[in-house]
Amino acid sequence: MGVFSYDHETTSPVAPARLFKAFTVEAPKVWPAAAPNAVKSIEVEANPSSGSIVKINFVEGFPFQYMKHQIGRHDENNFSYSYSLIEGGPLGDKLEKISYENKFEAAAGGGSICRSSMKFYTVGDNVITEDEIKARIKGSETVYKPLEAYLLANPEACN
Repeated sequence: MGVFSYDHETTSPVAPARLFKAFTVEAPKVWPAAAPNAVKSIEVEANPSSGSIVKINFVEGFPFQYMKHQIGRHDENNFSYSYSLIEGGPLGDKLEKISYENKFEAAAGGGSICRSSMKFYTVGDNVITEDEIKARIKGSETVYKPLEAYLLANPEACN
């Protein structure tokens, strides 16, 4: 097994606290409403806490049926969270898991900066290239961009 690290940063016009809530505690409610062309439902095992499993079910016709995340930690005071993609989705036969550390910070002109640190754990001697990583990040925009638009259009959401 190899481990490949990649850091990614993106900006958003949405405040850090709202993005944090939309990606963590309110995800089961917000994601299907914000991205109905991608997300069918989200199932959370018990309370969303460290070690819990979150299953994201995608709509028919999406490139994959579901993916499962294992929650690492949530820090509501610092708008940071971690999780690992452990099953389904973009793992394919090359990846065992992908671990994410995400933090939302206030941007100077308003909105936020999302800093993500990712670790890709490959199966056997497989290698993942930077282009493959960038393609996976681009694929995640099918949920991220509609979620951002939803929050902008619904200022009462995730407050």
